[in-house]
Amino acid sequence: MTPATAVAAPPAKQQPELDELPYGTLGGDRQSMGERLALGAFIVLPFLALAAAVPVAWGGWLGWHDVVIAFVMYAITGHGVTVGFHRYFTHKSFKPNRPLKIVLAIAGSMAIQGPVVRWVADHRKHHKFSDRDGDPHSPWRYGDTIPALMKGLFHAHMGWLFDEEQTSQRQYAPDLLKDEDIVKISRAFPALVAVSLLLPAVAGGLWTMSWQGALTAFFWGSLVRVGLLHHVTWSINSICHAVGERPFKSRDKSGNVWWLAIPSMGESWHNLHHADPTCARHGVLRGQIDTSARIIWAFEKLGWVNAVRWPVKERVEAKRVSAASA
Repeated sequence: MTPATAVAAPPAKQQPELDELPYGTLGGDRQSMGERLALGAFIVLPFLALAAAVPVAWGGWLGWHDVVIAFVMYAITGHGVTVGFHRYFTHKSFKPNRPLKIVLAIAGSMAIQGPVVRWVADHRKHHKFSDRDGDPHSPWRYGDTIPALMKGLFHAHMGWLFDEEQTSQRQYAPDLLKDEDIVKISRAFPALVAVSLLLPAVAGGLWTMSWQGALTAFFWGSLVRVGLLHHVTWSINSICHAVGERPFKSRDKSGNVWWLAIPSMGESWHNLHHADPTCARHGVLRGQIDTSARIIWAFEKLGWVNAVRWPVKERVEAKRVSAASA
């Protein structure tokens, strides 16, 4: 067949750019006004619930079923972020089996801190530019004077969430964009938000067999739980990069804040984390409680994870400030 008579091959199907696909956020790497409004609602409403928590409890609208439901939801979704989003999906501190990978992605999504791909992209960029130009949420963004630090603390805590230009998921989370399970879960974020908010109400209603039980469980297990978990997580970005002890050498201002250790599930031992980001345990010194590391340990014993990057004594000692400055 001559070139003149050859049948032209059909044009290859044009593949859409990754940034055009709904990976990570409800849109792409540019935040829409609708997303900003939704984000604002999910920040303000839980915060108002936190502010009302004491008078509501004082008024008798707090039962044991509310405490149990809120605690369980906080533990599941919080560890979904710390063990799943952070230590596995972002830093690959261990390798889970497929069912556990999916469970961790769903549990972390139900913390309502954004879809897994978006969360991971932001955090990887944070580590690349930690407390330098390019860090999405450094409290030192505006300088080191008291007024500048106050402004920076607000930015690091929640202000950065409203930046129109979002972190490129294609650049910082290409591995997750190739994982069909994670892409599906990231796209399902709105549905998982609904499940996270409605599940406590359903549990409370069934437990007490009353609408009042459903309502109080929604208040404590949904609104208060989300608000508390949001601010604890954001405090790692703001407080733990402004104050705290720094026993290990890192190229940023990450510090250990002991009073956040339990509510943050071990994340506030932040100095070692930035000194050795892939380590599965952040609280490596004596007395440093790290429930996230204990859960990873339990998963390892059950055979659900392997290749855990536990701290090595010689490596930890080499990163101490005294050893580094000797």
